[in-house]
Amino acid sequence: MRAIVVKEFGSADQLSLSTLPDPAPGAGEVVVAVEAAGVGLVDVLQRQGYLGASPDFVPGIEVAGRVAGVGAGVDGALLGKRVFAHGQGGYAERFVAGVGGLVELPDAVSPEAAVALGINALVAHFSILRAGLRAGERVLVRGASGGIGAMAVQLAVRLGAEVTAATSAGAAERVAALGAQHVIRRGMDGEPWGPFNVIIDPVAGEAMLALIGTLAPNGRYVVNGAAAGFPPAEVGQALLQIFPRSPSYSLLSLDSVPQEERRRAAAELFAEAARGELLPLVSEVLPLQEAARAHKMLEAGGRFGKLVLRP
Repeated sequence: MRAIVVKEFGSADQLSLSTLPDPAPGAGEVVVAVEAAGVGLVDVLQRQGYLGASPDFVPGIEVAGRVAGVGAGVDGALLGKRVFAHGQGGYAERFVAGVGGLVELPDAVSPEAAVALGINALVAHFSILRAGLRAGERVLVRGASGGIGAMAVQLAVRLGAEVTAATSAGAAERVAALGAQHVIRRGMDGEPWGPFNVIIDPVAGEAMLALIGTLAPNGRYVVNGAAAGFPPAEVGQALLQIFPRSPSYSLLSLDSVPQEERRRAAAELFAEAARGELLPLVSEVLPLQEAARAHKMLEAGGRFGKLVLRP
């Protein structure tokens, strides 16, 4: 099979097209013939040597395609089924996944739409749950034109929250079309106006320090990404400065969510997309061999929606 391999950590140019043996499923596993692979920040961080990655690996943590092989103990009726799968090694023509995490796709959800939703929608969903966001509360969503941010805007709007979305000037109109009541154009409209009951932040970086001060009493700040760099060491000090407001701060990784909860949530999110209630946002679809270009585009910023690779 063709696959993208990272042989040494570094820049996007370390992503190279290789030929690897076709994988065989083990007990309780399936092989998915990949039709679309999502490109996300986790892939970039792994390529750079973070998140426990080791050299000589295939990046990519989410795919959509058809089940092409089953291992011992797996029902053969799954063969040919259209599925979404989460794991490691998605930048390839074949992907091995545990059967317990597979989510069957509705006919109305394309492979590209599935990975545009996928991890992004799940992270947004569980971040909103972690924050305990309620109808009528004020929420700030940073990076609202990115994959996670755009999903968080849609889910928060549907929940009945008052949504302020922070994004680039070029994406402001499209973010507003997702339902955000207020849109802040980065670098043009000044600092977000608070107070906010909840902040959903896939961006992090130094700007967090000022944003913490916009939390309302009992405000909740959830970081679920690091597009602008990891949270600074001074976060604790910034929280202590508003200690009388009893703020809460947490980090959200999808890996901490039990597999069955992820699977149930994904199935519902795909069903909502099939009914037209949730909009998958695909920025661009590129061939597998252009994975390096996809990473450079992601790192440059300014994209609206998900970058997708097609083997």
